[in-house]
Amino acid sequence: MYRLPIVALTLLLGVVTSFNLAAIAADAPDSSIPQLSLREAVDRVLANNPDLKSNEFALKAAEARIAQADLKPPPELKLELENFAGSGNLQGSDLLETTLTLSQVIELGGKRDKRRSAAEADQSLAVTDASIIKLDVMAEVTRRFLHLVSDQERLELTLRATQLAEQTVKAVQKRVKAAKAPEVELHRARIALTRAKIREEHAEHEMATSKRKLSAMWGDAEAGFGVAKADLFELPEFADYPALLQKLERNPSISRFLTEARLHESEMQVAESKQRRNIEIAGGIRRLELSNDHALVASVSMPLFAARTALPSIEESSAEQQWAVIKHQSALANANARLFELYQELLHAKMETTTLRSEVLPQMEEALRQTEYAYQRGRYSYMEWVDAQQELLEIQQRLIESATNGHLFLIEVERLTGEATALLEQK
Repeated sequence: MYRLPIVALTLLLGVVTSFNLAAIAADAPDSSIPQLSLREAVDRVLANNPDLKSNEFALKAAEARIAQADLKPPPELKLELENFAGSGNLQGSDLLETTLTLSQVIELGGKRDKRRSAAEADQSLAVTDASIIKLDVMAEVTRRFLHLVSDQERLELTLRATQLAEQTVKAVQKRVKAAKAPEVELHRARIALTRAKIREEHAEHEMATSKRKLSAMWGDAEAGFGVAKADLFELPEFADYPALLQKLERNPSISRFLTEARLHESEMQVAESKQRRNIEIAGGIRRLELSNDHALVASVSMPLFAARTALPSIEESSAEQQWAVIKHQSALANANARLFELYQELLHAKMETTTLRSEVLPQMEEALRQTEYAYQRGRYSYMEWVDAQQELLEIQQRLIESATNGHLFLIEVERLTGEATALLEQK
């Protein structure tokens, strides 16, 4: 059974994000639409994704090829007519000779067993390909779910930006009315509010698009859920680099080359078995119309130059086997380098997210509060207050990006090490 990767567990077991995603659901046209967890999204994909359904037919076809390879050569019934409808003495059917024979090819060199072994190796390759498709689909649904959670956070951030802009307009209006600030500050504050509402509207469209992309994974044209339920900022613990490196060959995209090499080895054995000649034995009865007599007939035959005709197939399978081994070595080396790169990026994203969330953001919240307090009392200028707001929003935006990157890097690490996103027993 497949298990969920660490990032999937985190998203599954997380709660509504720290910026209060419940507020978005409450503002939706229909608040009765349920929230969606990653577990539920994966469940729908497993049940309805067309790429996963196609795997079933590929595996059935592989099973059919095994059954075909396991069949013995069928016996052959042959009816032969001679000496009739000719000229001269052979006119008519008086000299007709009718021969009925039953023949059977006897395979030598273990051809049937080797054919079956090759078909079973082909089935293993089909199973590996199905695993690759499933891993890709599960990784993609996790990525799309994560992008939706990220877009929800961005929308919530634009809502806060709009709220700050509205508060700024009210505060500036009071100071202008009291002749403590120039009229131009009010114009600038209103422009900032308009721009904030434009960004909010764009964020709503982005989130709606992400919902459609996610629901398309299970074939729905429209999203039948409210918001994605997860905690974007809770980055999970993960294994160290040496432990991940040991798992690298679990990736079916890499192990596939070894399976492919075994398939070509089996095909080479099938080709080598053809160097051993088959024997065809036949026996039957012949009737002679002229004398109204019957006689038994028998024959034994075998092909000539079988060893020579098998050589090209042997050489082809041998070359493809060696090529598959080299491709495996190359894929493993490239995956090793890619894993190291992802791991470094993952470490950085986790450090940045933790630092921004626990250290920088609280200080910026306090700085904004003090700047607003000072502006209302005339000790700070309008621009100083606006700059503090922008710095806070930029840090929150960077926190969203960093947390999203951390989850995305972890998804790629788990995909590279052969982990799968699938069902989990617990809710």
